Amino acid sequence: MTDMISPSTFLLAQAENAAQSTGGGGLLGNPLVMMGLMIVMFYFLLIRPQQRQRKELQQRIDSLKNGDRVITTAGIHAIVHNIKDKTVTLKIADGTMVEFDKQAVASVHKKESKGGSKPKSTKADPADMTEAPKGE
Repeated sequence: MTDMISPSTFLLAQAENAAQSTGGGGLLGNPLVMMGLMIVMFYFLLIRPQQRQRKELQQRIDSLKNGDRVITTAGIHAIVHNIKDKTVTLKIADGTMVEFDKQAVASVHKKESKGGSKPKSTKADPADMTEAPKGE
């Protein structure tokens, strides 16, 4: 029974043969290089776009003006009524004013200019449809 090879010895011998035949695996076979590539990918695919969005939102919040339409992080749609250093007073309905931190503003829609036209929407507005298309 001394002639029997244990399974673990057989697996170790196969691993040694595989390592010798591949020649070390090259540069991309190195786990540290692969980890570095993953970190770079995460930076360019996840972290950098999020930083850019955060900067754009901060610029919009800094340029808030009375009359701008905003949506808060709580989902409240309102119009800017008054702006202070760290807070903004929003008009939710006639006679209803609520004070929020500026950081609670999730999105800003600038008020329309008086001489400008309404921004185009990608959705079809039923009021714009004067006549239904005719079929055969």
